[in-house]
Amino acid sequence: MPAAEIAVAETSGPILIGVDAGTSVIKAVAFTPDGLPVAVTSVPNCWQKSAGGAAEQDLAATWAATARTLRAMADRVPDLSRRLAGIAVTGQGDGTWLVDAAGEPVGPAMLWLDARAGRIAGELRRGPADAARFAATGTGLAACQQGPQLAWLGRHQPERLAAAATAFHCKDWLYLRLTGRRATDPSEATLSFGDFRTRAYSATVLDALGLAPQRRLLPGIVDGTIEHAGLSADAARATGLPAGTPVVLGYIDIVCSALGAGLYDPDEGVGTSIVGSTGMHMRRVDGADRVALSSDRTGYTIAFPVPGTYAQMQSNLAATLNIDWVLDLIGGVLAAEGIRRDRADLLAGIDRLLETTAPGTLLFHPYIADGGERGPFVDVGASAAFFGLSVRHGHADLVRAVFEGLAFAARDCYAAMGPLPREVRMSGGAARSRVLRGMLAAALDAPVRVSTRAEAGAAGAAMIAAVCLGIHRDMEECAARWVRPHLGPPLAPDAGLVAAYRRLFPAYQEARRAMPPVWRRLATAEAERGGHA
Repeated sequence: MPAAEIAVAETSGPILIGVDAGTSVIKAVAFTPDGLPVAVTSVPNCWQKSAGGAAEQDLAATWAATARTLRAMADRVPDLSRRLAGIAVTGQGDGTWLVDAAGEPVGPAMLWLDARAGRIAGELRRGPADAARFAATGTGLAACQQGPQLAWLGRHQPERLAAAATAFHCKDWLYLRLTGRRATDPSEATLSFGDFRTRAYSATVLDALGLAPQRRLLPGIVDGTIEHAGLSADAARATGLPAGTPVVLGYIDIVCSALGAGLYDPDEGVGTSIVGSTGMHMRRVDGADRVALSSDRTGYTIAFPVPGTYAQMQSNLAATLNIDWVLDLIGGVLAAEGIRRDRADLLAGIDRLLETTAPGTLLFHPYIADGGERGPFVDVGASAAFFGLSVRHGHADLVRAVFEGLAFAARDCYAAMGPLPREVRMSGGAARSRVLRGMLAAALDAPVRVSTRAEAGAAGAAMIAAVCLGIHRDMEECAARWVRPHLGPPLAPDAGLVAAYRRLFPAYQEARRAMPPVWRRLATAEAERGGHA
């Protein structure tokens, strides 16, 4: 099995395995009790897109890939069966994974990428009951979520709902296969169908979604910090690991990633930005009464694996996808002249290129994704745009504007959640760019630290297991061992850049608030072109 690039520790002591089941790959990471990585294994996971916005994944194949990933760990870690203290599982969030009374799949999973429920989500958002739903969940409604997806299935595939006994998320399905137990965790349960204050399902939410009859599909809620189950005999045969091994159900992958990257800290003013294909910007809140709900009913309020603590998140749909686009644009121009440069080649020199440009000469809205934008506003028609172009701008200025657009998008997201963070822990592929880190620090006027923690999602899941199994007294002690040693030095914001971005950011917001009529006209024109094709 291929191993990720990860520094490993030589150890002969107990082992915790964190499983992170992503959309495209299943990873398992073995850790020491103090969070040092010992080994990593991974297996690709396939998914399919089809007409109408469908994005689906095979449940049985996902379980088989997970079992192979765990089985491969025995080849990487000496004497694993004797040393294994526990397994924890997290995975891609949202989506709908249906099983019948016998625990067998009822059709393929609808993924978080599935857009078929978009119209239903829009109808529900505009409906009179959505304010009450949002007040309970603290989470804006989107097509990726299980509520609108169940509603879509009820309209278009009612026979699947009739055959289903339980509606899972990805990690819940894997927990069923590992333990035989039907359960979900507090984070996914309440952001979809519950009240974040009580960490329980809410009849108000189910009624607002028109899903009261589907209450029968919702599994029990298990908090992995205090409860676990044993590896079943069937799962032991599939994975090659000892039956009865403690298995912990982690929280949603974004919470586990934030936990592994440093969101839990004695300083509540810490924020975490994961800047990958999408951008996820989170702040931690201690106490339900301190949660700041968006007036636009956007963002996520998610139970955190510490009592009385929540992660608030705003997520811009496209982050490094914007960088990919501008690099491909440059690469295409070069290719037309017979010069071949792939993304990796261009990216290697990007910081040097950006250092030759002046800040803030252009504005860019980084809404490049086909699905529009979801944070801190929801508009499926939103599209990317440059503002302020003139003949004096060259390609380097365009690239800089794209990078600055990501920094402004992060500030836009944080501003919708309350006070800006006093420090940001950054991870994801874009964290490798020192220039982008400096832009983010200036846009937020806060120091930025990079988390060097490898595989933060798997680490966060394993941290939950470490607390559950008594390896660490509580999450604060666990974070002190697992996370803080992996934080790099702070990059302080440049005062001049802070001032420049402070002047420019209001224009960024004003432009995006003015754009919806233009986006609607463009969408109408596109539909008309398609209609005449």
